[in-house]
Amino acid sequence: MNEQHDEALEELKRADHLVFVTLKYTRTADVIKNAIKRLINACDFIIIEALEHAKNKRKIKSIPLTPRSRCEMLETIIKDNRIKEFVRFYNLLKKIDKAEYTKKNEYRKHVALIAIYEDGKNLDVDIVTLVSYFERTRDYVFVMKSWIRGEL
Repeated sequence: MNEQHDEALEELKRADHLVFVTLKYTRTADVIKNAIKRLINACDFIIIEALEHAKNKRKIKSIPLTPRSRCEMLETIIKDNRIKEFVRFYNLLKKIDKAEYTKKNEYRKHVALIAIYEDGKNLDVDIVTLVSYFERTRDYVFVMKSWIRGEL
């Protein structure tokens, strides 16, 4: 069970490097996209760890195979508003990752990835937004870990 937490922390380290080192020098939308994928992977690992913990405590019988059903199960197990916010944030990251995207100001100071949703709405993910996404993901990983330890 602890290996999932270790994997989540490794993904956070990789995302940290992408956000604070690689992006600083390359300034491309592809680096932003890769950082978002790393954040999604970190969330996936911590969700699986939480569900494995619930399974070991006999709160659930099995862990669902799809990410959406894992999130639904997580919300039913943990009745905390932070978890609902985490699931909404996780779904936002996945939506950004799946969306078509364009690039803005590549190789310049204000580089941004513009996610184009199916309904025609756009979302700009610039460096400041990406840093806030990274910090939120890190915070949620530690919230989930404290729930697993029984501190919540």
